[in-house]
This record gives sequence, C-alpha cells and structure tokens, in this order.
Amino acid sequence: MITIKIGGSVVDDLHPSTITDIKKIAESEGVIIVHGGGKEVTKVCKQLGKEPKFVTSPSGIKSRYTDKETAEIFTMVMSGRINKTIVQMLQKNGINAIGLSGVDARIIEADRKKKLLIVNEKGRKQAIDGGYTGKIKNVNSEFIKSLLKKGLTPVISPIAISEESEFLNIDGDRAAAYVAGSVGSDKVLFITNVDGLLMDDEVVAKLTLAEAKEIRPKIGPGMEKKILASTEALDMGVKQAFIANGQKENPVSSAIAHDNCTVIEHE
Repeated sequence: MITIKIGGSVVDDLHPSTITDIKKIAESEGVIIVHGGGKEVTKVCKQLGKEPKFVTSPSGIKSRYTDKETAEIFTMVMSGRINKTIVQMLQKNGINAIGLSGVDARIIEADRKKKLLIVNEKGRKQAIDGGYTGKIKNVNSEFIKSLLKKGLTPVISPIAISEESEFLNIDGDRAAAYVAGSVGSDKVLFITNVDGLLMDDEVVAKLTLAEAKEIRPKIGPGMEKKILASTEALDMGVKQAFIANGQKENPVSSAIAHDNCTVIEHE
C-alpha cells in the first residue's frame, strides 16, 4: 500500500500520465492520497480581503498563522475546491475516489497548540496564542482501511479535528506521514515540483533515516518539511519514503523504481 502526498499547487502541473499511473497502482496495491493547497488558500484569503500572516519558529521554520477566520477559509478551499477537483480528476479516469477531510469520521485528530513560540520582527522570542493549528495525535486507520477494502481510493485534505471539535490546520506533508504510518503503508511518496532533495544542484538519490535526520536542519523550508515528514513516517514503520517530481512521466511508478528521485529508507 502506498500513501501519496500531492501539493495543491502541483495538481495543475501533474504530468498527464500521473492519473493512469495512480490507477495502475491503486488496482494492484491500494493508494491513499493526502493533498495540500497552501498557495490556493493564500490566494482565496487575499480575494476575501484577509491578509495571510506567517510566523517563524525559533528553529527557523516559517509557517502560516491560522486564526479562526483563516481556519474556516482553509477548510473551505482545502476540503472543498481542491479536494473535490482531485476526486473529480480520479473519477473521470475510472478511479473510485472518495474525498474526505481529517474531520470526517475523526480521520485525523490533533491537539490545538495553545501557545506558539515565535521570533518577532525584533528577533526576540515571543509566545503568542496558538490559533487554529494542530499537532497530530491520532489517525482513524481502521476507517481508512475499511474504505480501501471496499475498493475506494481515499483523498484526504489536511484539516484535523480538535478535542473540542474545532477545525485545525495541519501540515499536509506531516498528515501524509501520520496516515502512512498509522495504516501500515510500506511506502510514502511526496510529489513535488522538483526531482527530489537537491544538494549543490544534484539530486540526492539515497539517504538512510539517520542521514536524513542529520541533514534536515541544513535544508531550505519547503523541502525541510518533506524530509521531516519522511523521517516521521519511517519512525512509524513505513519502509521507504520518496520525494519525486510530478511533472515527469509516470511519476509514481518511476519513483518506486528509484528513477531520478530521492529515496529515504532504513539502514
């Protein structure tokens, strides 16, 4: 079984062969799709006159600050437009996809972060209200597996539910890692718009789990999250994590064949 993370902005640029590629794999081993869509959320926020706000953690990770209104826009765009566009694309190609968010059947439960430690404009550490961002604590893997048994392909948007049943924004890469780990996927694939992890303009073809953990702090923000998610998935028992380009032919099967992508696995 493979869990595939598709970035929201990648959806428009996927190679035309991607869907038939997914179909082939869905028929042979079962596929779970988790998607993102941050750029689309930012675009809709601006259209609605809501300026997106980003914060930086003391370790240098930049992330979106989510207040209640942003969480609602997030849910609308992610679980509405993006999720259903992917489902429609799959259905059109004969894949019986079902679109869900982490809120449905409590697929992804998360703890609302009460406080966030950030570095303010003056470079000082400051604690602010946590807003509506979640730290994943549980995945309803039995429910996901029951859908796969019925021959359905779940497409999950990264909106989690809190203990108080609020909508929480969670990171899509990490959502894919937790889903993969919880349902016992042997592979997790992060489809992006580059060939993998690039160091000195070269694709890093292979990393062990230990090497990935060591290298992570030295990487730029977008890829850093994918490496973090890969290491989390492997720590939860997933055998291999791949970071691959969705703009080339048969991106899923070529990643599985270790063709021009980054593969992270246990020793």
